[in-house]
Amino acid sequence: MTEHTDAAAKQAEAAKKKLAEDREAREKARNERIAEEGKVKPTPTQDENDLAALGVHGTEHEPDGSPPDPNDPSAQPKSREAKPSQQSSRGDYQTRAAAPAHTAKHE
Repeated sequence: MTEHTDAAAKQAEAAKKKLAEDREAREKARNERIAEEGKVKPTPTQDENDLAALGVHGTEHEPDGSPPDPNDPSAQPKSREAKPSQQSSRGDYQTRAAAPAHTAKHE
């Protein structure tokens, strides 16, 4: 019986230790989230809401301190496009003229 009691006591201690570690991790994450949220202000701001109520509608908002939107196409880096070379390295090579293919008429 004492072996069973000792095993149960060890299991209870391990569970309490795990709970304490989990609680500390949650508290740390919560504090970090609160600190980050404190740096961000609402958009639209109260001033912008007051102006809108008076009939002044702006298209631009004050920066709210949040990180840039990863889905914003204007924030994406521009893709590079190939430009035709200035000098032809192939000399006087000419390509075929683009003409529509002859189609046979079925009667």
